[in-house]
Amino acid sequence: MTQFVYPAMLTADEKDGGFVVTFRDLPEAITQGNSWEEALHEAADCLEEAMPSASAANALRIDDKLEIPQPSQLKNQEYLVAVPAQTAIKAALYLAMREKGISKVQLASTLNIHEKEVRRILDPHHTTKLSTMERTLAVLGQRIELQITAK
Repeated sequence: MTQFVYPAMLTADEKDGGFVVTFRDLPEAITQGNSWEEALHEAADCLEEAMPSASAANALRIDDKLEIPQPSQLKNQEYLVAVPAQTAIKAALYLAMREKGISKVQLASTLNIHEKEVRRILDPHHTTKLSTMERTLAVLGQRIELQITAK
């Protein structure tokens, strides 16, 4: 089972006020907020940018064929921050493709769609229907199991 809920450390910013948020699992993911609540909200957006993306403006974990790390265990004084749901599903698709050794072209052929559509499916900034992502995961031998938890 793959989870996309990462421990974050909030550190008071003595100079500018507010809080700086860092993730030990994703060192490139750094953000801040003026309040604790704002910092945690910004942290979720920051995680979205650190996840897979086909866009040159983002972390390029897919294009650079980088790993998406599994979350570490929560430590004292850390907070759990979830990757937005659609981005988590797209990251799971990417990981399943890597695990199976399937390229975007091969996946497109299996799904009987153009390779450009696979790139869109994987792009976290492109809205993709849930049914399309479920179908793509099924082809890769995966399924979505939803878990809702209180904050």
